[in-house]
Amino acid sequence: MRRLAEHGHPGGRPHGSGHPGGKPGGPPAPRLVAWEVTRRCNLSCRHCRAAANKGPYPGELSTEKAFRIIDEIAAVGSPIVILTGGDPMLRENVFDIARYGTEKGLKMVMSPCGTLLNEENARRLKESGIGRISLSVDGATPETHDAFRRVPGAFAEVMEGIEAAKKAGLEFQINTTVTKVNLAELPDILQLAIDLGAVAFHPFLLVPTGRAKDELADQELSPSQYEETLNWVYDQRETVPLNFKPTCAPHYYRILRQRAHAEGKKVTVETHGMDAMSKGCLGGQGFCFISYKGEVQICGFLDVKCGDLNQQSFGDVWHNSPVFREMRGLDGYHGRCGYCEYRRFCGGCRARAYEVTGDYLAEEPYCVYEPKARKKT
Repeated sequence: MRRLAEHGHPGGRPHGSGHPGGKPGGPPAPRLVAWEVTRRCNLSCRHCRAAANKGPYPGELSTEKAFRIIDEIAAVGSPIVILTGGDPMLRENVFDIARYGTEKGLKMVMSPCGTLLNEENARRLKESGIGRISLSVDGATPETHDAFRRVPGAFAEVMEGIEAAKKAGLEFQINTTVTKVNLAELPDILQLAIDLGAVAFHPFLLVPTGRAKDELADQELSPSQYEETLNWVYDQRETVPLNFKPTCAPHYYRILRQRAHAEGKKVTVETHGMDAMSKGCLGGQGFCFISYKGEVQICGFLDVKCGDLNQQSFGDVWHNSPVFREMRGLDGYHGRCGYCEYRRFCGGCRARAYEVTGDYLAEEPYCVYEPKARKKT
């Protein structure tokens, strides 16, 4: 599966209810919806949440149903909709879906694999209203990237896709799944993203689900390595000419505030840009995931069904899902995450907690921070 990216996500208060666009006193309006329009994929990546392959995958939503879901999303808010997969470009009518969403006033972006991204398809994406694409580069060299993607020539193909996007005037960002294998290459991948002309670079800290649970469990960063990596990201933030932020690493927003405080700074839009308005885990709060079958989850990495769009409307799931309600009640989280003074900025990775403990409300298992507040009794 393509890693889900926060494509230039809009700002908003970093916590709780009452966001603009939501009902007064109710849940926030969705800011991001990642939609797995197909699970089919030409690659067999080691980190894939869905363990995707060429399929087929019975139960894929019809075009008519896809349009209806777009109508339902637009009735709830105006989020960015990320068309993902698998490889969304393997869905024959993906351009029609993108165009329909654009016509409904939604901000449509896409996360393709890059293997099918040529000049013609890049132009069609642009014409259908896709505002940005994200492409994964998981190594600074073809050898590292191709080994991760398990397809010889994958690096060359994504580079060709980037050139096609540039010719079409299509914004692109680079995503990287960070493991012990490519951790040392991260500065070089960042420089590569800059040299290529990416508008953003988003390193994703591995969540061990799907294929990654079996194949990359020993390659996940240790808690101390997470901390070091996120501090490195903070050190780069004012030195690079693109948007640079980690994803699936909610405790970055705790580190950001700790570092700013140590520097005698307040975290404001003026000093820290959109990071000041962002929150760590948005799952079930400003973000959700829709599977190729229409099942809804708080994110693609937490395999807990929260609703079914074949039986419910998107608005019904968004407002009434019991799991979503639990996600929004931050004070009810278990362990350190339930009383940490940074919980409204961080929230911990719910998927990582679930994979490690079986409890999606458990404390973030890869966070080393000990809250100053005492545990409530």
